[in-house]
Amino acid sequence: MIERKKLSTRYIFYVILLLITVVTLLPFAWMFSASLKPEMEVFSIPIKWIPDNPLWKNYSLIWRKIPLGLFTFNSAKLTVLITIIQLLTSSFAAYGFSKCRFKARDILFVCYIITIAIPWQVYMLPQYIIMQKFRLIDTHVALILMQSFTAFGVFLLKQFYQSIPDELMEAARIDGLSEYGIYARIVLPLSKPAMATLTIFSFVTVWNDFMGPMIYLNSTSLKTIQLGIRMFISLYSAEYNLIMAASLVALIPVFIMYVGFQKFFVQGVATSGLKV
Repeated sequence: MIERKKLSTRYIFYVILLLITVVTLLPFAWMFSASLKPEMEVFSIPIKWIPDNPLWKNYSLIWRKIPLGLFTFNSAKLTVLITIIQLLTSSFAAYGFSKCRFKARDILFVCYIITIAIPWQVYMLPQYIIMQKFRLIDTHVALILMQSFTAFGVFLLKQFYQSIPDELMEAARIDGLSEYGIYARIVLPLSKPAMATLTIFSFVTVWNDFMGPMIYLNSTSLKTIQLGIRMFISLYSAEYNLIMAASLVALIPVFIMYVGFQKFFVQGVATSGLKV
């Protein structure tokens, strides 16, 4: 009787999970269906999930209508550079805050972490004026400088570094390793899950960033893929079938990144105590 009750509970649990999965994937199915339709049929009611004549040429048209290849390259360049810099700066800072002892360390850490609660809109204008003074408007350097440091990344890695025993560091110091040696030879190899988690967060955030490039980039040759998708919207109309096709293409790198780091991502979230 107890076994049958457990089996029923498990089936109900699986059905709920299946329903959540279907609800989650439904918008992507609609996007894919819309990307294969003529513009006039995108919002037809009732929804026709499978078009009578799928327009696969929409996927080639988006590359000819706008310089999507150049926009993808710009997005990839910014995303890779900023993600690498964020990993370096966050891991260095997190090591200092968790394994090095210095005066007012905890107060300094709290002051830095508080900046997570400040919305970007609050300091967006002063930041723009600073970049204007440095004559970095309409350059990729402005976006790279602004996103090189992340308080969230420091917090995430510090939580993970605290789980590494201090005795390990002490033994390495007795053996003659410097702090940089301990960081490079002991801490970094042990922190792969947390680094993978931060890599996914940084990659997705920078890749999907729309406001930053829209404010700082004016030249078409510097625009990112998110701004490129917006070019399918004109003053009086929007080509939603092409927007959906370009949006699905823009999702591919994020999907590949998540699948590649999924194993480490789950482990990193579990060990750092992060809730997503």
